Amino acid sequence: MTADYKGDYQELVDEISELLGAPATLENRHFELIAFGAYDSEDELDPSALDPVRTRSILTRRSTAAVRAWFEGFGITRATGPVRIPPSPEAGVYRGRICLPVRHRGVVLGYVWLLDGDPGPTDAQLAAALQVAGRIGALLADEAEAGAGLSRELRAVLTAERGWQRDMAVADLRTALGPRADGPHTLVCVAPWPSADPDDTPAPRTVPHAAALCTLPWGATGLSLAVLVRLRTPDLPTPALTAAGRLLKEAETGRGRPLRTGPAAGVGEPRIGLAELGAVWQEATAAARAALAEPRFAPVAEWARIGPYRLLTALPPQAAHDRVVGALLTPAHRELARTAEVYLDCAGQAGRTASELGVHRQTLYYRLSRVEQLTGLDLDDGEDRLLLHMALKRARLQVR
Repeated sequence: MTADYKGDYQELVDEISELLGAPATLENRHFELIAFGAYDSEDELDPSALDPVRTRSILTRRSTAAVRAWFEGFGITRATGPVRIPPSPEAGVYRGRICLPVRHRGVVLGYVWLLDGDPGPTDAQLAAALQVAGRIGALLADEAEAGAGLSRELRAVLTAERGWQRDMAVADLRTALGPRADGPHTLVCVAPWPSADPDDTPAPRTVPHAAALCTLPWGATGLSLAVLVRLRTPDLPTPALTAAGRLLKEAETGRGRPLRTGPAAGVGEPRIGLAELGAVWQEATAAARAALAEPRFAPVAEWARIGPYRLLTALPPQAAHDRVVGALLTPAHRELARTAEVYLDCAGQAGRTASELGVHRQTLYYRLSRVEQLTGLDLDDGEDRLLLHMALKRARLQVR
């Protein structure tokens, strides 16, 4: 059964704040906010005393790259005791810091921060706070282990063949999630995802409404991130959209290797319980592919709102190479392919198409005649137009 780590972290941070007589902030090793103590002294309530780095961390839940580089330059990733860090206006750090490394079995898993002052905490106070930081480290390690287990179980559900293997995987995931497993859920697919390193995968706690997450293959060499999202009701996808938005920011800000394209997110249809997660994942990946292919769906596409792409994404990969569009999709004829697609999108209305493309009608007619020559199709024939439209759309749905 999942634990209430968030509440535990907050209690421990409040304990440190009380020990030191100053508000403390807890971040993980990626400088993502986990919990913070409230300002409670007259000095801290003075707006002129508020530190912009701490304020930004609380509001955006993470620090900038410049701030991170400045702090790490003082050896906090290897420290075993308190580290005092001077201010650096160039990095946006206007007040000094005391960093308490959060360690477990010799590994730094996070940091407790407090603003340095005069006279500041005593050595005895810092030693007591460091003991509490050790308890936080054990909790972070426990959460990471639990998250890794949920990740394995979710991956097993989404990759298992239909039948007894998937049934067993679903049963294991249901046991791990506890009573909340029987409520409404959906899946979010974020693709491409920039890193396979588990340390670069966000903890479910840091993603709004996430119950579990894992990475899965995307195309020939890429990765996607699958996120199991708890919903309040099956007809309200807002939690899934919130989670997708948060994860897109994570992917765009450079976890792991740089991305050449995307990212985009897809959201499957909600279900009660976990039994149909395989189908929900197919919907989520299809919606993500639609968002990557069609800017009007980006950056987050819901399966229920992608219209004919629900059918197009179900076609086998070889359907993308229908011979009728082979010549049309070569680099030399890219403009003809666009002309044909816009013409079909406009329901064959020449005036609308010419306006959309910004060309004269005679230019449009010439291009359409070239399309007919290259494809062997008759654009006055409804079935030929349907085939061409589907082939052009399907060609752009290839996983990138």
